[in-house]
Amino acid sequence: MVAPGAERYLIVLVAAILGASSLWIGAISHFSDLTEERAASSVSDLIRHDAIPCVVTGPDGALIYANDASERAYEARRHPTLSSAMQPLIANPGALLYRLQTRAAARGSAYEDVVTGAGHVRLSVHRAGEGMLLWRVERSAEGAARRGGTIPLPMLTVGRNNAVLFMNDAARLLIGERARTLDRICAKLPLRSGQMNNISTQTGVQSCLVVELEGIAGRREIFIMPGVAATERPSDGWTFFDELPVPLLKLARGGAIQLCNRPASELLGCSGCAGKQITDVLEGLGRSIPDWLEDAAQARGTVHSEFLRVRTADEEVFIQVTLNRATEEGETVLIAVLNDATELKSLEAQFVQSQKMQAIGQLAGGVAHDFNNLLTAISGHCDLLLLRHDQGDSDYGDLLQIAQNANRAASLVNQLLAYSRKQTLRPEVMDLRDAMSDLTHLLNRLVGEKIVLSLNHDPTLWSIRADKRQFEQVIMNLVVNARDAMISGGEIRIETRNVTLEAPLHRDRAVVSPGRWVRISVTDEGIGIPPDRLQKIFEPFFTTKKTGEGTGLGLSTAYGIVKQTGGFIFVDSERDQGTTFFLMFPAHESVAALPAPKAPSMIDVTPAEGIILLVEDEAPVRAFASRALQMRGFTVLEAESAEDALDILSDKSVEVDVFVTDVVMPGLDGPTWVQKALVDRPEVRVVFVSGYAEEDFGDTQSRIPNSVFLPKPFSLTDLTEVVQRQMG
Repeated sequence: MVAPGAERYLIVLVAAILGASSLWIGAISHFSDLTEERAASSVSDLIRHDAIPCVVTGPDGALIYANDASERAYEARRHPTLSSAMQPLIANPGALLYRLQTRAAARGSAYEDVVTGAGHVRLSVHRAGEGMLLWRVERSAEGAARRGGTIPLPMLTVGRNNAVLFMNDAARLLIGERARTLDRICAKLPLRSGQMNNISTQTGVQSCLVVELEGIAGRREIFIMPGVAATERPSDGWTFFDELPVPLLKLARGGAIQLCNRPASELLGCSGCAGKQITDVLEGLGRSIPDWLEDAAQARGTVHSEFLRVRTADEEVFIQVTLNRATEEGETVLIAVLNDATELKSLEAQFVQSQKMQAIGQLAGGVAHDFNNLLTAISGHCDLLLLRHDQGDSDYGDLLQIAQNANRAASLVNQLLAYSRKQTLRPEVMDLRDAMSDLTHLLNRLVGEKIVLSLNHDPTLWSIRADKRQFEQVIMNLVVNARDAMISGGEIRIETRNVTLEAPLHRDRAVVSPGRWVRISVTDEGIGIPPDRLQKIFEPFFTTKKTGEGTGLGLSTAYGIVKQTGGFIFVDSERDQGTTFFLMFPAHESVAALPAPKAPSMIDVTPAEGIILLVEDEAPVRAFASRALQMRGFTVLEAESAEDALDILSDKSVEVDVFVTDVVMPGLDGPTWVQKALVDRPEVRVVFVSGYAEEDFGDTQSRIPNSVFLPKPFSLTDLTEVVQRQMG
């Protein structure tokens, strides 16, 4: 038998686990025994400071009382009825309120979950005395915040003559149904509080620890704890703390751990937590833990739940901790309910990382597009100037420097596009052994004399499908990084292997599907990468090198190229032990023999003829392109928008041989206006130009006949040659 004092403390623990006080339920049940005046007063006292919007109505729906939360949320006190107060939240609330009121009249309480424009809402109603109803409007986010991390125990309210007035969800799940009388649950009455009782569950009779507490108006609150053995230790008020199947901590107001039950010790990975400060065991993810504890002790706010990281764990373990207040000998103590949130935080981190990479990729792609427009104008006008200067001119060297630096800037922009996975790739099925053999000479020159470069290929290596030029860029970036990590020299090993995955490979928040893969590893013997930097090395402009020694785009470029190709890139590293990068590419069938390449056709340098409609919203790019085409001999019609182009074409007497148009423009984009124009002029050929990748509109372009793509930045020669080829 449990001492009366022990039962008092046990109910504090159970209330913490359930997330709500059982006395509140008892008070609601008790309203039916009060006079209407006393009941109204009791209800208002009970719900006045409740953070959930609560109102009391009569049977006709007229408002009798509304708490502060309902006034803040719905201005309830300004409405004569609950139906009119709910009108902005719920469409046609009258039918819903009538349905709930009818159920409450028969059962004592009822609730429904409703989807509204503001999210999910739970509307519940309880009988609160003769002719009175208590309504609560609880948003799902609020309920989840309070209940998150708590695990309900089976609990029921029993009235006179052992009638079961209430059963929570856990009790119904345990028993298997909504019992009407107590003898359906326990055949041998009366119950022995604090001892093992035979309980009829849906799986048969089960011996359970039962705690029975006297409520008000003859009601009793009964808690059933299956799988908890009765204790033989002296009852000191916290006897059952260690027996409860929920991770629990008892904390002093200042954060000292007074008690830690067995499930909590297992979750925290420490056997002697009692006596320590909670900050010695857990660390916050932003908010100060002492401030959080003080808010809970002072009952400031309505939700006292935080995600914390376990300090003592060898691996990352996250705990969701929910605090509940209790009083012991006049002093406030806190009951912390713990819940393992490691998987949740891992998913959250994966989602945040994905969002961050996507956002950076979109930013990089947008910046690259704008830079490509600028570089097209710079390099194009530089080409025009070079045409008017001989090599002996004093300005020729300066112009050449401008052109060379513009090309370097274009290369940097291409790396941004590679990271954002928005560059134009020309994938082909290729033999890695041939590709690496062609690259070896250049790699040996890159690594220098102090470093040995060794290659080891699988003799039956499968083929992969990738852009050969971009693949070579990835390998070069990895080799250069390996070289820079070995100041005193060493060996760089490049190995290729066939890998067949029978099951999904989970690594670094990525999942590699089962199947045939080709793995390429680049290993160095350098200084390694610190663990705290491993998670950031693929982000653009992040570098471990000294200022001026690297742009921070090498690995981000490799990452973008590999991901755009459909592969994966992973890294293993230890300080002073070296680093290994792993590339995983899907395997393809062997390379088919390619026909002998045709000799490139010579471009006719005689003055060209034809009419070009040039559509470009960037004035500097349009000016350069127009002059370049006119110098070649073409007649150029200019338009700064798609709408202007269609106006020009509305004149049936205007003849056009080739459309040269930007893809992304304000208003109609390039492919859209071209498709409209081709309805009346199907013979016109098209040249699309863009600072974005061809893949952004490749599907649309494939449906437009006689169209080609020219990426920005392009030179004077690039533009005129492509247009002349389209002229045929």
